[in-house]
Amino acid sequence: MSFSFRRPAVSLSVIALLLSGSPASLSARTDPTITKAAPVAGSAQAQVRPWLYENSDVPIDPAWRFGTLPNGLRYAVRRNGVPPGQVSVRLRMDVGSLMERPDEQGYAHFMEHLTFRGSRHVPDGESKRIWQRLGVTFGSDSNAQTTPTGTTYALDLPQATPTSLGESMKILAGMMADPNIIDSAVAAERAVVLAERREGDGPQMRISDASRRHFFAGQPLADRSPIGTVATLNAATAARMEAFHQRWYRPENAVISIAGDIDPAVAEQMIKDNFASWSVPGKGAALPEFGEPNPKAPATSVAVEPGAPTGLTMAWLRPWKPHADTIVYNQDKLTDMLALQIISRRLEQVARSGGSFIQASVDQQDVSRSADGTFVTIVPSGDNWEKALGDVRAIIEDAKASPPSQLEIDREYAQIDTALAIQVENADTEAGAKQASDLVSAVDIRETTVSPQAALDIFRSGKPAMTPQKILDSTRRLFSAGVFRALLITGKLVPGAAAKLAAAVAAPVKAATNARLADKAVTMADLPKLGAPGKVVSRTQVGLPGMESITFANGVKLTLFANDAETEKVRINVRFGHGQQAFSPTKPVPGWAANYALVASGIGKLGQRELDDLTNGRRMGMDFSIDDDAFEMQAVTRPADYRDQLQLFATKLAAPGWDPAPIARVKTGTAVAYDAMGRAPDSVLARDLNWLLHDKDVRFRTPSREEIDALTPQAFRATWEPLLASGPIEVQIFGQVKPDEAIQAVAATFGALPARADVPVPAVNKQMRFPAPVSKPVVLRHKGDKEQAAAVMAWPTAGGFTLTKEARQLEILTQIFNDRLFDRLRSTEGAAYSPSVQNNWPFSYESGGYILVTSQVRPDRVNYFYGVVKDTAADLAKNPVSDDELQRAVAPMRQLLMRASTGNAFWMNQMEGATQNPQYVQAMQTMAKDMLSVTPAQLQALAAKYLIAGKSWSAVVLPEGVEAR
Repeated sequence: MSFSFRRPAVSLSVIALLLSGSPASLSARTDPTITKAAPVAGSAQAQVRPWLYENSDVPIDPAWRFGTLPNGLRYAVRRNGVPPGQVSVRLRMDVGSLMERPDEQGYAHFMEHLTFRGSRHVPDGESKRIWQRLGVTFGSDSNAQTTPTGTTYALDLPQATPTSLGESMKILAGMMADPNIIDSAVAAERAVVLAERREGDGPQMRISDASRRHFFAGQPLADRSPIGTVATLNAATAARMEAFHQRWYRPENAVISIAGDIDPAVAEQMIKDNFASWSVPGKGAALPEFGEPNPKAPATSVAVEPGAPTGLTMAWLRPWKPHADTIVYNQDKLTDMLALQIISRRLEQVARSGGSFIQASVDQQDVSRSADGTFVTIVPSGDNWEKALGDVRAIIEDAKASPPSQLEIDREYAQIDTALAIQVENADTEAGAKQASDLVSAVDIRETTVSPQAALDIFRSGKPAMTPQKILDSTRRLFSAGVFRALLITGKLVPGAAAKLAAAVAAPVKAATNARLADKAVTMADLPKLGAPGKVVSRTQVGLPGMESITFANGVKLTLFANDAETEKVRINVRFGHGQQAFSPTKPVPGWAANYALVASGIGKLGQRELDDLTNGRRMGMDFSIDDDAFEMQAVTRPADYRDQLQLFATKLAAPGWDPAPIARVKTGTAVAYDAMGRAPDSVLARDLNWLLHDKDVRFRTPSREEIDALTPQAFRATWEPLLASGPIEVQIFGQVKPDEAIQAVAATFGALPARADVPVPAVNKQMRFPAPVSKPVVLRHKGDKEQAAAVMAWPTAGGFTLTKEARQLEILTQIFNDRLFDRLRSTEGAAYSPSVQNNWPFSYESGGYILVTSQVRPDRVNYFYGVVKDTAADLAKNPVSDDELQRAVAPMRQLLMRASTGNAFWMNQMEGATQNPQYVQAMQTMAKDMLSVTPAQLQALAAKYLIAGKSWSAVVLPEGVEAR
């Protein structure tokens, strides 16, 4: 179980680097018996330690330039050209929900909202428009987040100039020092915050609240959700918010990090120019105590959330303590991480084999500076949660009883080492936005940042200490020390569940020695053999300079774009068959099970367990998806591994395995989550909207319980075996490869496959429909909160390539539509927190496209929502947009395209299907011109053509027993 109140660990600290590429988190504990490691080569032990590195001996990352202003504000700046021209700013205030008084719950988050409205120097809401004109996309390039321990403001400024960055820094400084805290602004933003709270108040929030209350009973975190309570939010006044601001929004509580395409000296001077004068009279509030886990609180608890899947969480909670972020400290945490990963892998293997649980894992979390915990999460396969709990406890007990084998340690060591090595390889393409966020995140968790190379060096220097005995010691401590808690979540009231849970966790447990993984090496030689390498029959230039199209004798086609845009990274996408179009719109097939089961069913005689070992310590993978016109297998690999990645993909098509266990697992998992799909308006839309928007085409329908239960391994194989063996194959390779070597690698793998028969797609399968217009919304029902509803309105457009320019220009129209609804429904009225307008234009179909408006609203605001949407659509058709409004949509889109086009993923996506249909190439080449050259008159014509009231379709999701008003 993940805690929604826990801030994700995204720091570039030694530990967080590992988290980005490894399945298990780390434990916070230093073993005093370990001898301190020798300083890593190149460390800065003799330097004056910057503020971030005080009480730490880890190597200072020389790319950062640190400083502290006389008023106490701390900053760090660095140069980063990814993407070119962009400058990323993160401003963190050391105030979150844990700093609030009982009658101020939600104030830190409320202040975040008020601050973003602007300041006394910038009119209300104008900062958003200023940044839009500079190419900033609201919500992705400019945003903020409040957690229990801090509030972070984020700005990614594309194509930054001294003028635009200076103006942005001035706006940010005004927002922090002098926000517009007046009664009218508080009243307006209160409606927005309450809407956000209402829309988020679903099953997951209630489970999160129950988890927090139980695990952190007696600590402030137990009842300090950042969103606050309805009572405290309604009681907020300008005077009270001003007092909160005076206590916490002070320069000594602020940290600014800037990473971008800028001279660090210039960035530093801008911080001084705009923030040095910030001062607040008087003394700020001292940080409160966050408490320690209370051993006197109940050890077990049961929470009932109707319709929720049954779940169990056990925790061993230790007090969180500040620590010196030293080399030895990090190496000890790595040892703990190894211990946890070994157990998680054993648990996963048991789950795959069809045990009493479909998922279980162990994890360490430092939760909001309130607890250092070891957490065990379990999703039982059925109602017998006691059996699942006992089986998981037995596997953990075995890990505590005797040390792991050296092969198990080596397996997990290789995985972590590879994750860190990849960070080193890709260091020169790491985005500035990530680096800026990483630094303030490190401040939040009171740790440091290091370069990727330093992280790898620290890890490798600690390997000698990672012995079987040390792993055993870590395991025993992680699952013994601290206050024990256990929480059972059930979807229905179970008589006696509390007593059963208490008895189950107290019952003696016998170590399950059969859960340990066998020590057996697997190599590429164990994969099924392929035929002789194929021959190239054509090789031509296509699309962009340096991009090639290659055809092999067996009909396989390759789009190759060899370049150095992303160091040590190779993207591979294999498209085969006809995707969604291979299926009938009226006859259901088990496509819903394929994403997991098709991959996990193995290759030849090798199951998923053996394939894990085969790819361990390497950058290889296999993601499967179903596109409109092709099935896809994808992976991001590297130059050293991409040839074997191609072999893995090719053998999957040539000799797929058909292990029945993944079918049982995906059926159980889907059935377990089924009831939850009807508990909230957003989950009902996730279940039904795509199906309804396609006029009840079964290819877009969530399977019924009967279909899930009826699926057999034989039926799954009967559907997928012929699809894997037939249809055209298109291979895409984009990245750091040598062209001739890449062509040879494809020749030896996909070129070596036999020529494949192609089954023509029936004409009916190529049709995509939109539902008939309705005069009143289609009514759907959910079983959740009576104050929650969702409303939808959509208009049909078209599809295919004939109207490509219109398809692109609709992106701008929908952005303007979205911005108007945001201003009206959220900023002005507070009627909805997250209205959204989307353009969906299927190039692989000639019809079925649509413009879609969705939002959560209160049931009594549904009619108002439809009125605003209809009025906005009508105005867009009647009147041309202003030049300023157009540019506030075009400028962010231009910058989005510029940034995206610096990476291979963007171009690979645009070229999908180009070997079968060259119109994709032309559409790619004209995209920017078609989209960005649009005029107000053209947008008005598009709105008049498509936003026609008599052609719209709508739906509303209402609580059972409640009508729209």
